Amino acid sequence: MRAPYQVDRHGDVVLSVHVQPGAARSQVVGRHGDALKVRVAAPATQGRANVAVVRLLAEWLAVRPGDVRLVAGASSRAKRFRLCGVPAAELDARIAAVSDSGNTDRGGGVREAHHR
Repeated sequence: MRAPYQVDRHGDVVLSVHVQPGAARSQVVGRHGDALKVRVAAPATQGRANVAVVRLLAEWLAVRPGDVRLVAGASSRAKRFRLCGVPAAELDARIAAVSDSGNTDRGGGVREAHHR
């Protein structure tokens, strides 16, 4: 299985993400084929799920939400996000930690803080 990301010519990581909107809670689940699977509580209407994914990924990677940009798949479950300031080695470690914890598709993972 290949890594769920590529490093572009500028050195930014472009991450492939499979999104499940309308979930009970927002969380990074683990691998989904050649993508990272995330669940978000926000519905897939008016871009709300996309905003929730940006916030979740930013929190999970400890970067500002402005460092996570949707570059493809605005209206699809299969999305690509450009991650500025995230080294590929760090992303590898975080993906391995989520996958190794046995959380894949069983409700575990890293949850997003509730924003009001």
